[in-house]
Amino acid sequence: MSSRLQGKVALVTGSTQGIGKAVARLFVAEGARVIVNGLAADADGAALVEELGPENALFIAADIADEAAVRAMAAQGAERFGPITVLVNNAGMNVFAEPLEMTSAQWQRCFAVDLEGALHCSRAVLPGMLAAGGGSIVNIASVHGHRIIPDAFPYPVAKHALIGLTKALGIQYAARNVRVNSISPGLILSERVVQWLASIPPEEAQRQVDLLPCKRVGEPLEVAYTALFLASDEARFINATDILIDGGRSQLYHE
Repeated sequence: MSSRLQGKVALVTGSTQGIGKAVARLFVAEGARVIVNGLAADADGAALVEELGPENALFIAADIADEAAVRAMAAQGAERFGPITVLVNNAGMNVFAEPLEMTSAQWQRCFAVDLEGALHCSRAVLPGMLAAGGGSIVNIASVHGHRIIPDAFPYPVAKHALIGLTKALGIQYAARNVRVNSISPGLILSERVVQWLASIPPEEAQRQVDLLPCKRVGEPLEVAYTALFLASDEARFINATDILIDGGRSQLYHE
């Protein structure tokens, strides 16, 4: 590897599986020290720290919807490795419902995790980034932040808002050398997607693949490489921008 993040400290939320896990692995391989996060302490977090090495990774369990827990996580990570100058807001949850059937609890939890969680984490690390002279925040949004499908409420509402948060924070702190960008993945082979594809009829799973112009589903590492670029100094003039990673699927007019 080329050590593109040498000397940087990164917090990657929701990083014990899927895209977040791929990001944590790649960041350590490129020289960063990483705070790995999950909702609760479990074997996945411990195994990832063992894989990456305790000198390179620290696992901290925290619910990103809990602002106090997020601030404690950021403080603990900074005490261990130094100021956090890279944040990847990856933790999220899907809530797909018909609007009239959706419960208030579903709405509140979706926004608490998918939008407010990113804000909590950003507010927790921004003072350290500003004191250090800059940093990079990468929000993992979704193709659902660009395109709408029925009965997927309120997930796309939260992801549209996350892209808006990205732009607003990016402009707010641009003059102080903090960049904020987002990535909008399409269908990616995370553990959750693998389970979903296995749970539906084979012909429907194949149809989902065939809808993609490239005729394959994306890999978590393909998203992680974009996060690496945005976190690195190579992307120093990219700010308040969203990058779609969906194999071109969202550009199709007809299905």
